Amino acid sequence: MILADKIYGLVLSGGKSTRMGKDKGLIAYHGKPQREYLYNLLEKVCSKTFMSIREEQLGGIPSTFRTIIDDDVFRGPFNGILSAHKKNPDVAWLVLACDLPLIDEKSLRDLIKARKGSAAATAFAQKENPLPEPLCAIWEPSALTAAIPYLESGNGSCPRKFLIRNDAHLVFPENAQVLMNANSEVEFKEVMTKLA
Repeated sequence: MILADKIYGLVLSGGKSTRMGKDKGLIAYHGKPQREYLYNLLEKVCSKTFMSIREEQLGGIPSTFRTIIDDDVFRGPFNGILSAHKKNPDVAWLVLACDLPLIDEKSLRDLIKARKGSAAATAFAQKENPLPEPLCAIWEPSALTAAIPYLESGNGSCPRKFLIRNDAHLVFPENAQVLMNANSEVEFKEVMTKLA
């Protein structure tokens, strides 16, 4: 049974943050580690929320947070997303990456309101470059099930390419800055000027 009314939140925080040079999930843009900030945001709009982590990160997560340890079956962000799907295969997942320091509750509510359950995912996109942002998107269960043979057949591991091929429903946020990525020290400094 597909639980159409249920959306679970997933904070992707199991990456190695090699470009940033430090764990992006631990950067305190808002007075607390970013992964905890995003978790708290998702808790306001989702039925349940989980943090996707590597096993060695478990000791640093407060016990009040639900976690899903990456299975290490797939490469890149799909590893965390599909590990979550395996645990709860009948729900849609609102996925957020730790490199989105300007995302806010209003934008997440707008994304949920615009959800199109018949699409592979409902994803934010920039108007000037209308490509799905797979790590700020609601992934439907059917798309995640279809992603497994897609990945196993060697079609690549990029979630964006998967969504482009599978007709994601695009939503343009009212405030385009919420999609600003911070993956490097330069981008981190730019974000800090916007938050000042």
